[in-house]
Parts: sequence; structure tokens; C-alpha cells
Amino acid sequence: MQNRTSFRLMSRLVLVCGALSFSAGAHAGEADVVAAKATKTGADTYRFDVTVAHDDTGWDHYANVWQVIGPDGAVLGERVLAHPHVNEQPFTRSLSGVTIPEDIKGVTLRAGDLVHAFGGAELYLELPTEVGQAATVSD
Repeated sequence: MQNRTSFRLMSRLVLVCGALSFSAGAHAGEADVVAAKATKTGADTYRFDVTVAHDDTGWDHYANVWQVIGPDGAVLGERVLAHPHVNEQPFTRSLSGVTIPEDIKGVTLRAGDLVHAFGGAELYLELPTEVGQAATVSD
């Protein structure tokens, strides 16, 4: 009888601990944008260099995308990241030819990963106004 009660208690403890550790993992490890640079390359086009930090663990959990978001929430540009960067953190990748309407003065940059999608740190960047000019921001 005592063995059966001990077994039940131990089983519940294992379930609770497992649930807690799954829950903690589900809220950790989001991809963060830690720096960004925008260069005006044409009348309404820009090049973005975005630095992302994420605890990539391999092919099942890595930062797989960053986006340029307009003030209305529209995705203006997106850079898909094709592989993990386990030993290269943080890392910077570029995206050229992003068309942004003249009335938009600033954008938000966000990154996502395979497990959590979006939710990490974002950065707001005011856009340069002259061709050849660059603007930068970092956390």
C-alpha cells in the first residue's frame, strides 16, 4: 500500500516537473533584433542590415526570419534565414531592394524562430531621407 502511494506521488511529481520545464522552455529563447542599419538606395528603396541574437540549438530551433514592418503592421520586407547559426551569435544578414512608400518615416524590425515565431525584442528605426544616407539603431 505504501509503495503504491509513493509511486503515485512520484508519478505526479514527475508530471508536474515535466510540465514546468516544458512551460519554461516555451517562453524562452525568442529571437531578438539587437541592431539594424537602413541605407536609402533609390527614390523609395532601401537596404537593411539586421543583427539577430538567438540561442540557436540546431535545425529544430533556430532564428529563421526577420521582417521590416510598416506603421500599419504590414510586412514591407522579409529575409528568410535558411540555416542555424549555432556558433555565430549574434549574426547580421542583409536584404536589398525593399520598397517603402515615401510617407513612411520609420519601420520596426522583428525576428522570428521556428519554435516561438515572433515575440522577441524589436527595434524601431527612422529611415534616412537621402539616397546614399544610412541610419542605424541598436539596443
